Amino acid sequence: MKYTESNMPIPRRIALVAHDHKKGEMLDWVKNHKEILTRHKLYATGTTGKLIEEALQVELIRLKSGPLGGDQQLGALISELEIDMLIFFWDPLEPQPHDPDVKALLRLAVVWNIPCASNKSSADFLIQSRFFEGEYPRQIPDYSVYTNRNVVL
Repeated sequence: MKYTESNMPIPRRIALVAHDHKKGEMLDWVKNHKEILTRHKLYATGTTGKLIEEALQVELIRLKSGPLGGDQQLGALISELEIDMLIFFWDPLEPQPHDPDVKALLRLAVVWNIPCASNKSSADFLIQSRFFEGEYPRQIPDYSVYTNRNVVL
């Protein structure tokens, strides 16, 4: 795989998502990191976004609720290189009606090589990294071989 290198923009464009049973945990986490997070451009899906706006007294870019297309909207932003990191407190024990969308969102985060946290511990590690607010030369995968391939029908 070939990569192009591009410095991740500052402020970072951070997507915040939480399943219903994880929203309280997400709210506690964002409140604990308010000073850092409010220096960046925040995106969130539906209810999670509304709760974060109220808790932090900050405007963010709110997308649709996950089951109504918000996860897919975030996935599109990731694939267009408009999101720099994903913090997604997902619930592995609760069935989700939009589970295919959740898996697609997580898959796109990996495909486009963006930092991703799935719980409080990994989010803490991510936000405390020296790369979180500093310069980071992100490796962007070059999929031109894939997109230019010959497909035989």
